[in-house]
Amino acid sequence: QVQLQESGPGLVKPSQTLSLTCTVSSGSITTTYYYWSWIRQPPGKGLEWMGAIGYSGGTYYSPSLKSRTSISRDTSRNQFTLQLSSVTPEDTAVYYCARGPNLYENDYWGLGTQVTVSS
Repeated sequence: QVQLQESGPGLVKPSQTLSLTCTVSSGSITTTYYYWSWIRQPPGKGLEWMGAIGYSGGTYYSPSLKSRTSISRDTSRNQFTLQLSSVTPEDTAVYYCARGPNLYENDYWGLGTQVTVSS
């Protein structure tokens, strides 16, 4: 069974870059035809898909976040990483990584990690 675990700082200052890593076990991030996504949930709001990296390394981003988001991967460590630049308090959320058979659904999720943007 695939397992995903998010890691990174829980507190980021405004205007800085948020960086999170998702470590995947019991499954390779290069396995066809899976997509590896970052999803967040601000307090009191619904889930928001941020972007994904595919099995071949292609990247896909939410139009609303595209200018600030970068997703990359390290296949030797079986990890993929989210970077979100110029953060504001509105980026405070629980951030999840997930795997899916396409960009629109996910079958395995990490437990999520709380990130707070505050000075």
